[in-house]
This record gives sequence, structure tokens and C-alpha cells, in this order.
Amino acid sequence: MTQDVPVSNDLILSVVVGSRAYGLQTDTSDTDRRGVFAAPTAAFWRLDKPATHRDGPLPEQFSWEVERFCMLALDANPTVLECLWSPVVELITPAGRRLRDLRGAFVSAKAHSSFAGYADAQFRRLDPAAPKWKQAMHMIRLLMSGLHLVRHGEPLVDVGSYRERLLAIKRGEMPWAEVDAWRAALSAELAATPSVLPATPDRERVEEFLIDVRKENL
Repeated sequence: MTQDVPVSNDLILSVVVGSRAYGLQTDTSDTDRRGVFAAPTAAFWRLDKPATHRDGPLPEQFSWEVERFCMLALDANPTVLECLWSPVVELITPAGRRLRDLRGAFVSAKAHSSFAGYADAQFRRLDPAAPKWKQAMHMIRLLMSGLHLVRHGEPLVDVGSYRERLLAIKRGEMPWAEVDAWRAALSAELAATPSVLPATPDRERVEEFLIDVRKENL
């Protein structure tokens, strides 16, 4: 779902993430949002710079200033990249639409290590004797998303086709040994899969976009 809105504030993009974007929602699921805002250009002329991120302005939303968002995306941050491919867009301005159209410029071979690294960090925080099952589910989902990205050039956000198996992990119904075996298989596949992604992101195109946004907000 998309909605064109007038530029009445600094928010240029708001998407739904989490279970409602992943196709894993249940009756008790919250609506988690992520946003991108563009601070007034003149605010950067002061000694005290604008915030790089904030909570809100919509309920259950965390937002990044557009420059910070772009830098994180260029570094293949999984959370930020998935925002660019979220299937649920609640608010979008012309600048936000250009940002979504630019998403291919952000992806690069860095994603191989970033997605694997984030999943491995989650795995290391899990206690096999008493795992946090929701965290275990998202570890598997993240590996699936990264594998899809290096194969097809975009992350796998909607994992609804794996819904029942993933929710079985969340409910603690899948034995830990089976979860760990799935994780190991996905990790090995991710490490061995040749990437279709370019070696580096297209920083020039991203910078051109950012300059245009700054000019528009002058």
C-alpha cells in the first residue's frame, strides 16, 4: 500500500517493517515502522547539527535523517536495506519515491558479510539451553534475506512462504538442534553462493540524490 502525501513536514518516507512486512504477523503483532526525514539544509550551518535519528513521528516508528540513512544503506546495513524493499509503504513524498527508485545503487558485495555478520551476532547471543525463540526466528529470516540478496540483487522481505516453519521456531516448537542445523546450512550456502551484486555501491548516484534533497530543503 502506498500513499502520496504533500510535503508538510520533514518525513519523506515511512514504511512498515517487522512481522507485518515479513508476512509473519499474528493477532497480537504490533505495527513497527521505520522512517526517513530530511532536516532543513540551513540547520547544518550551525555548530549544533541536526539529529541523525529520532523516535517517531508516527507510532512505533524509528526514523533516520536522510544522510545517515544513505550512509547505513551504503554499508549494507540489513535493517536499512530492508526498509528500501518493504512491501508496505505508508507515506511517501517525491523525494522518498526517488530514494526508493535509487535502492539498487546501495547494494554491493558488502551484503555478503553484513547479513552473515548480523545473523552470526544474533546466534552468539542465543543460549541453546534457553534460547529466545523470537530472536532465533529472525536469525534464520535474516540469513534467508541475505541469501536472496546476493542471488537476486534484492533482500527477501516477505517470507510468507516460510511462515509456518518460521513461526514454529518463534513458538518454541522446533527443537534447537533443527534450528541450528537450518542456520548452519543457510550460513554455508550464503558463504558459497556467487554474488550478482557489484563490488561497490554507486556512491555517485547516492550523492547526487542527497545534494538534490539538500537543495530542495534550502
